[in-house]
Amino acid sequence: MEIKAAIIGCGHLGRLHVKNIKELEKEFGYIKLAGVFDIDIDKASGLAREYSTVAYSSVDELLNNTDAALIVTPTPTHYDIALKALQNRVHTFIEKPVTDSLENAKKLLELSGDLIVQVGHIERFNPALLALDAYELKPLFIETHRLSQFNPRGADVSVIHDLMIHDIDIILNLVKSPVKNISANGVGVLTGNIDIANARISFENGCVANITASRISQKQMRKMRIFQKSAYISVDFLKSSSEVIRINDADFDTGSLMAIPVEFDEKKYKITFEQPRCNDTNAMKYEQKLFFDCILNNKQPVVTLKNGIDALEVASEIMREIDDSIVNIGNK
Repeated sequence: MEIKAAIIGCGHLGRLHVKNIKELEKEFGYIKLAGVFDIDIDKASGLAREYSTVAYSSVDELLNNTDAALIVTPTPTHYDIALKALQNRVHTFIEKPVTDSLENAKKLLELSGDLIVQVGHIERFNPALLALDAYELKPLFIETHRLSQFNPRGADVSVIHDLMIHDIDIILNLVKSPVKNISANGVGVLTGNIDIANARISFENGCVANITASRISQKQMRKMRIFQKSAYISVDFLKSSSEVIRINDADFDTGSLMAIPVEFDEKKYKITFEQPRCNDTNAMKYEQKLFFDCILNNKQPVVTLKNGIDALEVASEIMREIDDSIVNIGNK
């Protein structure tokens, strides 16, 4: 079976998607780059020439000549393009956030049927997070910081939908419990949207997540800290590294692990330090490969359309909380 894949949107991210698919085309015979489309025809034509593919003159023409569409356009356009793709029975990859409204995202879910729809929450494929698959994670408290310097790309949505939504998606996947309560604050500094925000999410199972995101910082940071019974896990998405610190019984066989003996409450323990091996994985290329594997084998993606909707729902609630806090301040 050959899967003809096409990229819709030839900006910075679209170019990266094209590059990765061409590499996958060489590595796996069943993947074929069928073409690209962008409203800027010159941009699409230039990318098509560079990667020896076709620049289509319309989305409809592209969808008639592909099996899988990867939507890498500004968020407000996601729904209309994805709707056309699903109506044309085309498997669809949608960059995050899935759409600009919950209502539209839920409409796509209703229409998706047996088609494969994956949402581009790329951090799920970060080597630092993948390295923790072998560990049992039962978070009691999670703290995240996702900070970046200002970049006009992505400013069409709030920092919650641009950056924080990555951590929201990961946290929902880790905690696996209904949200009980959300409180949030944020402000717009450089754009008409929220540029820096903090949210505190409480879950039904007792876990609490404190999430901070900023796109007006001087330095970059993408870190997550997970606290659970007898363990602390640190994840650095930027450096693709993780660390696991655990408290073990005194007779625990530490093997080659670095260990420090400690004593408290008249009991002896060993604190072990582990640095899980993180593979040198291209996260975007890996998420693409798994998307195509799902099409080939008719199985659910790692990040489903429902996952994308769940993350968007929490992000939307955070925005409502921030809007309410701004109104309340204005009324004082």
